[in-house]
Amino acid sequence: MERPGRLLLQSELRVRNAAYDVSLSRSLLIWKRRTSSPVYHPFRPRFCVPLFRRRPDPVLHGSPVLNCWSVCVCHSVPVSEIISVREEEEENGSRQRDDGSWKKIREREGKDCRQAFTVLYVERCRQHRWRCAEVTFTCSDEAVCQHWVSSIREQLASNTSRPKHLLVYINPYGGKRQGKRIYEQKVAPLFTQAGISTSVIVTEYANHARDHLKMEAELKKFDGVVCVGGDGMFSEIIHGLIWRTQIDCGVDPNSPEEALSPCSLRIGIIPAGSTDCICFASVGTNDPVTSALHIIVGDSQPLDVCSVHHNNMFLRYSVSLLGYGFYGDVLSDSERKRWMGPARYDFSGLKMFLTHHYYEGTVSYLPAKGIIGTPRDATRCRSGCVICQHNGQLNSERSEKYEMDEASDSESSGEWRTIRGKFLAINAASMSCACPRSPKGLSPAAHLADGTTDLILVRKCSRFNFLRHLLRHTSKDDQFDLTFIEVHRVRRFRFMPRHCQSDSDLELDLHENSKRQIFSQICKDHPACGCAPAYSSWNCDGEILTHTGIDVRVHGQLIKLFARGIEELPVFEDLSNPCAI
Repeated sequence: MERPGRLLLQSELRVRNAAYDVSLSRSLLIWKRRTSSPVYHPFRPRFCVPLFRRRPDPVLHGSPVLNCWSVCVCHSVPVSEIISVREEEEENGSRQRDDGSWKKIREREGKDCRQAFTVLYVERCRQHRWRCAEVTFTCSDEAVCQHWVSSIREQLASNTSRPKHLLVYINPYGGKRQGKRIYEQKVAPLFTQAGISTSVIVTEYANHARDHLKMEAELKKFDGVVCVGGDGMFSEIIHGLIWRTQIDCGVDPNSPEEALSPCSLRIGIIPAGSTDCICFASVGTNDPVTSALHIIVGDSQPLDVCSVHHNNMFLRYSVSLLGYGFYGDVLSDSERKRWMGPARYDFSGLKMFLTHHYYEGTVSYLPAKGIIGTPRDATRCRSGCVICQHNGQLNSERSEKYEMDEASDSESSGEWRTIRGKFLAINAASMSCACPRSPKGLSPAAHLADGTTDLILVRKCSRFNFLRHLLRHTSKDDQFDLTFIEVHRVRRFRFMPRHCQSDSDLELDLHENSKRQIFSQICKDHPACGCAPAYSSWNCDGEILTHTGIDVRVHGQLIKLFARGIEELPVFEDLSNPCAI
């Protein structure tokens, strides 16, 4: 990062009729009010107030302009967070007076007219939200104004991480059916101001976006893909984009032993669904404007992806939650009650809690070795996460030596561990799975891009103990400090239900059950009769898998999002920005 002292431009400009020293470097735009003596404000803090930066920068440390304000006279914005700049004319006094004197002002237009330009930039608000703020600088003459505008635009154009052409998919039916309105009213105007061109496709049926990305989309024309919708829409995007990338690179997606090629295009998420778990876990809030601004400034956050296979057949990709048992049953039951809307999840959750089904099976997993961080530590995945960087680099080095082919798999058979038992739930969390209802998520210490997933095994227990476990998702207690819960950080795992000797046996069992839908439903709803189901279903990011015996492998940093991870909250978040102009 370049020192702010190496200035590209410096002038005395005016903001709201006050004189400011304005300077531009390759990294910062700073404006400092000229004052002859300090002004006393009894209710304004007289101590150093840190700027809202991504992380502390030793180069900038100690700068009185950047690190503290004794009076409200200074403000700075990273050039990377400037959205755009526009040139405009201001007529002296025309905004102050709107009476009969306007004729005299018009007569003096040629003599009294001053040039001005407006800078639009990112302003941080509470709860990780971003807003588009602006400040207008007035120049003494037109040449100075044009010089400033051209210099800022030149710096913005030199930022190659910023997208210029985006492919946008809008799901008009997700959530509260507000996707199209959210994009047109909140997102599209920001893209226009930032000079981003878009190609918009409103999806017409399920998997429309996935199929278009697989076969028809001309991806070379775009710098990124944006989905307007919920987690289901995002799942369509990654399935189409990952599959297309593997085909173009000559990789067989059906082979569980293949190391997948990372996708070059970044994905942006404009939240407009029911849960928006992935957006919340990667940004910290479900706000369309905040997500749009992350896209505009060109942020990049790598993300792990799990491939799910049955034998040598590809099933799905997962980026958040794979759940068998409780969460699989809740999803299966709620799908039959879609007419209830979002309330179906609460109803099905209560119903499955009361039925209290458990399932027998075998879990085999390959533990993640040589990494830093555990599922039970206090470290959270945040912007610039050191654990993700370290473990991601470790995974990339190992991928050259350890290709996970049949030979290496047999050689490492001693590293595999096996657990057999009766389970109420088997969950694999590739991220915290945090959402507004559960701010900590299923696995608070899970990381977005460390090449692992947290395997959570909930053994058979009483309803009371299982309720304790569920309630800890919304509390600050250690979620895994219970005797009937195991958690392991793994690179790969397999599950096989008991009595499932082959896939044909399971399909036959499911087929026979389908012939007795009425009676089987009664038995399932009333387990007191002793007809408890032998199999559950896998909940894969909100979709039901057709097989129960699966092989899951984590592919580190396979995709990238237009995000930067959740930023650490500033110390004085509750104070309003004392230097906002």
